[in-house]
Amino acid sequence: MTVRTLSPLDRLLIEAERALDTVFVATPAAREPSPAGGIADPVFDDTARRHAAGLMRINHVGEVCAQALYFGQAAVARDATLRAHLLEAAAEETDHLGWCGQRLDELASRPSLLNPLWYAGAWAIGAGAGLIGDRLSLGFVVETERQVEAHLGEHLEALPDGDERSRAIVRRMQADEARHAENALAAGAAPLPKPLPSLMRFASKVMKTVAYRL
Repeated sequence: MTVRTLSPLDRLLIEAERALDTVFVATPAAREPSPAGGIADPVFDDTARRHAAGLMRINHVGEVCAQALYFGQAAVARDATLRAHLLEAAAEETDHLGWCGQRLDELASRPSLLNPLWYAGAWAIGAGAGLIGDRLSLGFVVETERQVEAHLGEHLEALPDGDERSRAIVRRMQADEARHAENALAAGAAPLPKPLPSLMRFASKVMKTVAYRL
């Protein structure tokens, strides 16, 4: 069987399709059912519902950015095994994206209006990290996933009382992000230089503040 070598145009079209699917399909088909299945939804007042929706919109944006980061890194990865690892992680993030999108629908809300901007920025960051080197690219995965794991823990505390549907999704996402970080460490991740984690935390704080409302 002949394996076709992709041209630069082929690769560009693939990345464009991935971007369009991630940004404009708010609830993609998930490979696994939502962890919230079978959990009853409480009766929210408007304030609690809007708060839950704001937090889940942040989580949805986080998954848009995760997709973009992984696809950007995979697009420039030198090692075929690493590329496959990144694309598999991206597939799991698609499940998260679908679950968050479904939960936003249930909360009568919507994804962030700035998703195209979030995606473009995250893809550029991922590709930039990948161009520096595969080990640093993996280190970027580790730091990203650890920071996401931490903010998901904050959301478990901040979600309205009784919103166990959202909490079930967040708990599963948190466990998956921790596993992605461990897998990247096992694959040979290099620690990031000291200024980068702080800059990433600052960027994440800005994203969370904006995405909660927009």
